[in-house]
Amino acid sequence: MLFNRVYYPLSLQILLTEIKNKTFSKCSKMSCESLNTILRSEYKGSTEGCHCLIYAKSNEKIFGVYEPRAAVLMQMRFDGYLGFPGGLVDPGEDVIHGLNRELEEEMNLDLSKHKVTEKDFVFSQHSSSRELTLHFYALETTLPELEKIEAGVHQAKDYGSEVLGLVRVPLYTMRDGFRGFPAFLTHAFIGSAREQLLHTLQHLKIMTPQEISNALSAKPNKS
Repeated sequence: MLFNRVYYPLSLQILLTEIKNKTFSKCSKMSCESLNTILRSEYKGSTEGCHCLIYAKSNEKIFGVYEPRAAVLMQMRFDGYLGFPGGLVDPGEDVIHGLNRELEEEMNLDLSKHKVTEKDFVFSQHSSSRELTLHFYALETTLPELEKIEAGVHQAKDYGSEVLGLVRVPLYTMRDGFRGFPAFLTHAFIGSAREQLLHTLQHLKIMTPQEISNALSAKPNKS
């Protein structure tokens, strides 16, 4: 899917300058608080969607060797693609409310403990060709709480229909240079989910740009 504009939160000063000049660059940067207002003004009538990466920082090694640094959740969708929990915002619905509603329906998320807020915003993407605007968030929890989320997903309203299960992303590369994260990236992702994953891992400083670049260029060992 081609997204021709990407928006990231930055300083209010840059935001105000862009509003005053009515200019929006390809990678325009603006504050979380005003993002939805501006997007809805400029892209009035477009369909809105919202998705969330749920993660927990962790020092636990895999097999006592590999250090993932965090546990990151994705989901296996009904169509066989990997993606993130979330979905389309109902007409007139607030983006944050819509996302939390989707998380409750798809993951059985306890909103009294885990609730996405504006501070969890990462970036938004807009596709003119599809008249679609997607908002992406990252919600941090603890590892014990993340394990409870994993265990409770089977009780979700949409489990077994829209959602077929949760998947932890293997955030490490094994000794052959390909198995682990590089191999994971070769799977089928829905829409821009792979781009959302890679950008957010860098945004959260879970992985460096060089580590991501190495994973993308890695090739399987044919010997």
